[in-house]
Amino acid sequence: MPARQVFSAIVYLLRTACQWKALPREFGSASAVHKHFQQWQQAGFFLRLWRAGLAEYDEMENIAWDWQSIDRALGKAPLAQQCVGPNPTDRGKKWAQTKLVGRRAWSPAVARRQRRQRA
Repeated sequence: MPARQVFSAIVYLLRTACQWKALPREFGSASAVHKHFQQWQQAGFFLRLWRAGLAEYDEMENIAWDWQSIDRALGKAPLAQQCVGPNPTDRGKKWAQTKLVGRRAWSPAVARRQRRQRA
């Protein structure tokens, strides 16, 4: 399998976020592409590629290395739980809701009766 075809398949996977087994047949066998990916990862290919791209971008745009930020939108903020509040899925649960002030608790207006009793 040509290296360019493997690289195209890996770029396709990164751009579409599809699973390895969902790789279109035009790229070749998904297991073969995954095998090459693992070999390249262990050899440090992607780290060298990232560094080369970063160096080229630095030449073109002059990166301000004294200030950088990382966006981690998918991660949780464990230290900010007090500011964020409870989990949104827990907000609708009855046990977590506070009672209304000035109103009585809900109860049926008619007492329960046995089926055989007359109303």
